[in-house]
Amino acid sequence: MCKAHDVPPERPATAATAATDRLSVGFDATPLLGRPTGVGVFCAGALEALAGRDDVAVSAFAVSWRRRAGVAERAPAGVATAQRPMPARPLHAAWGRLRLPPVEWFIGAVDVVHGSNFVVPPTRRAARVVTVHDLTVVRYPELCDPPTLAYPRLVRRAVAEGAWVHTPSAFVAAEVVAELGVDPARVRAVHHGVPRLPEGGGRGPELPSGCGRYVLAVGTVEPRKDYPLLVRSFAAVAAAHPDVALVVVGGDGWGAEAFGAAVAASPARQRIVRCGYLDDAGLAATLRGAAVLAYPSKYEGFGFPPLQAMAVGVPVVATAAGAVPEVVGDGAWLVDPGDGDGLAETLVRALDGGDDVTALVVRGRDRSTGFTWARCGNGLAALYRDAASGTGAGPGRRRVAAR
Repeated sequence: MCKAHDVPPERPATAATAATDRLSVGFDATPLLGRPTGVGVFCAGALEALAGRDDVAVSAFAVSWRRRAGVAERAPAGVATAQRPMPARPLHAAWGRLRLPPVEWFIGAVDVVHGSNFVVPPTRRAARVVTVHDLTVVRYPELCDPPTLAYPRLVRRAVAEGAWVHTPSAFVAAEVVAELGVDPARVRAVHHGVPRLPEGGGRGPELPSGCGRYVLAVGTVEPRKDYPLLVRSFAAVAAAHPDVALVVVGGDGWGAEAFGAAVAASPARQRIVRCGYLDDAGLAATLRGAAVLAYPSKYEGFGFPPLQAMAVGVPVVATAAGAVPEVVGDGAWLVDPGDGDGLAETLVRALDGGDDVTALVVRGRDRSTGFTWARCGNGLAALYRDAASGTGAGPGRRRVAAR
């Protein structure tokens, strides 16, 4: 495998636009660095799927000076990682104002550059694809931290310069068209796969005395997840089921103070367990041991935890927020966002068990099988080829020139 400090290899001198040619793709894998997030999970799954294809030659890069070597350690086999050092702050400052320097200076010539997290670097000749994971920043700006508020401007600018947009759901694709004014012909919804979980090696949570089951919530503690609502709803759940605890897995994000205040005020606070971040083995054990997964979000562009729970046979109660209904289908029970009473009643129903819960679990397993990284790779490869050739583009889309 190439080392991150190597000089980028030479690429083919002409663009690969014919259906039989192999496209070269530079993929921004910066989200793989540091503690994994949902975006990092997408990057890992997509890169693995793309690396196994004969029609795509994918290389991963990181917009980082010191940490770039981490991409070589975390990228799947078959993904090249050669690049020149990329100082993040100066580059982001330059790219925020100019179309210089082109990313090919650092990664070599490619047919397509994929910005995996709302931002795609400027290019000299390569086609550009940018992933928009959700539009929380447009729909609910009060739920976002200041750096995130710049995303709409950056996406609009990239699209005006010819970029294509990838979204993880049809819901977000429609929002991108409606809210950002993007030509529908240049927006492509490609679902993520279900993140794989290890089979063993982890330990579940330590529950409070007298508790043998638990409601589980997984995700960064931030306003969009609406964990304060879940904590308030759990008071009724705890009263109906004295053997049940609430376990919350995920690191603190912006606005975590509201969650802490809700826990402190809860009459069931002694039965609320805060696990923080867990590695894959710990998460797998905790997820498989849950009695039910609660997903009370105000808004979602996709939603990994419900799919993971459904895949391992855990019933799911979620809010019908954003793309969640599109993702879970009939494999989860849904309540309205913000409906604390409905959330509590449905969680109690799931904990009560019975034939309807058994049937829900079966539907959930079936639903989860439709989300694979191989299908994600198929969709991304088709998007890259259309972007490189200009297929389906509206007025003003430049085609990739022969180099």
